[in-house]
Amino acid sequence: MSIEWVNRAIDELRAWGRAGGRDVDADEVRLLCDYASDYLDVNELGDFTPATFEELLLNIYPRKVIAPPESAPETVAAARTLVDFLLETEEIGGKMAARMRATLDRIEPEMPVALADTSRFGMAKSLFSAMGADALEQDVSLPAAAEASEAGEAGAEPCDCPGCSPLPPVRLASREALAEAALRVPLLTDARRLVQWMLAGGRTLDPGGGLRDGDAAEAAAQLSVAAPAFLWELAVRAGLVEVAGTAVFDADHADPLEVWAAAVRFAVEGDTGGHVTGEPLLDEELYALLDLFYRVQAPVPLDAVREYLDDDLDMADRGGADLEAVARRLVYCGLLQEGDGTLELTPLAVWGLHELYEDFEMEPSRLPDLAEADAADLIDGLLAGVLPEVAEADITGWLARRTPAQAATELLEAVSGAPAVARGVAVTIVDRLGAEAEEAVRAFLEDEELRPHAAHWLTARGLAAPALTQDEVLWMSVDMLALALPAAEEDPETFAENMAASGPPSHVIEEMWRVDHPDLVDVLELLGRSLPDQNAAKAARKAAFKARSRAIG
Repeated sequence: MSIEWVNRAIDELRAWGRAGGRDVDADEVRLLCDYASDYLDVNELGDFTPATFEELLLNIYPRKVIAPPESAPETVAAARTLVDFLLETEEIGGKMAARMRATLDRIEPEMPVALADTSRFGMAKSLFSAMGADALEQDVSLPAAAEASEAGEAGAEPCDCPGCSPLPPVRLASREALAEAALRVPLLTDARRLVQWMLAGGRTLDPGGGLRDGDAAEAAAQLSVAAPAFLWELAVRAGLVEVAGTAVFDADHADPLEVWAAAVRFAVEGDTGGHVTGEPLLDEELYALLDLFYRVQAPVPLDAVREYLDDDLDMADRGGADLEAVARRLVYCGLLQEGDGTLELTPLAVWGLHELYEDFEMEPSRLPDLAEADAADLIDGLLAGVLPEVAEADITGWLARRTPAQAATELLEAVSGAPAVARGVAVTIVDRLGAEAEEAVRAFLEDEELRPHAAHWLTARGLAAPALTQDEVLWMSVDMLALALPAAEEDPETFAENMAASGPPSHVIEEMWRVDHPDLVDVLELLGRSLPDQNAAKAARKAAFKARSRAIG
């Protein structure tokens, strides 16, 4: 977090650099100072010690900062610049500077290894790394979002903090389902009960538009609700009731989703005093917490949430947060739902945040409902990259709308002549279908590229099928491996493990060079790089050479 001494130090550093004609990486030095202040109780430049640099670069950075190992030299160089600055401005003496430089010399070769060691990652960093966020540690707050919008209008450089980085596309539930869910949120149900109680009793408000103390006490006793004054403010902000001076009027026909959107805005923007999460300080950071869940788009383990609260939102320094109690409050408020040791946003909360981001002009995007798409769009959508849970729901919903025969026909027709990755997706889905799809699949035995897959599908179900030639078997092997190319490039270790368990043997690989397949060379080169069996890897490299030579010839 930015603090005054860091701002002054960076201003002085820049002036020092200009005066001496030095190339100063002020942003990197600021990061060092920020982390030293946040986590190591460094409150001024003179507090830096050799141990500070060791803890920062070998513990804090690997645990907290999303940075590739190759960035380590830049960070160490910035630390050396900081040492030079400390010495020349007499914040430290010559002996201390020498000890710091010796420490940095020792750290330099160790830091890339530490940054690459995923076992050192903090839980929140691990989650953001999986999402691809560029910077985890900068403040995520409503002002940041608003400033980002203003900066965009003014043509300024965009902020690179997580709160301003591009939002991931999300799948929104239907308005009908959301409206029904909004009517069942316990928080809003209690607010409605309070409104009806006030109207039924003909009660009036205090001059400020709030509950009178006597009414608040009576409501708490009669309705068994906590914090009636907060509930009343929520009801007013959400449009559940109309107020004119001290008079109260029924707000008929309030749209449940408009009410919910206003309630979400109040929860993250209003002065809620701890009535949302049960923790006043956490209420102030609620936007950051919900924004994290929105960007992760998956159930988050409770340990990850606890670490995020303690470390990234500094709750540990403020006495800690009772996560179980916080979770219960957020479930009551309709914002989170609990799983087996996990928490995630409710569909209502996803929708409410999406609306809020639109108000902030942060350009949130939606994933189309692939269950309603045709086969080609379903395949394209799955290839565009969706979470496994979302993909599974899309496929299940898509198949539920068709008979097995219709599904097989539509999928296979959509990929006739298509690239291997698209064909692989279609074949994988068709493989879920039972024998009811036999005639539809059999019709594609005449398609040169789909014939091997159709024959294999029939054989696997004990149905009559033509025997595949050796060339067709080899072609299908290459075709299915081509499907794995994108994932293998992103996660070569997992691909290598899979190949070690079920990859083709050397004698099959040796013959693959003869296959007429557009992805043949890429497949063989991938096998040559990935196979743990050295003989099989060598066979793949030789086959790739032969395939390239044949193509040239």
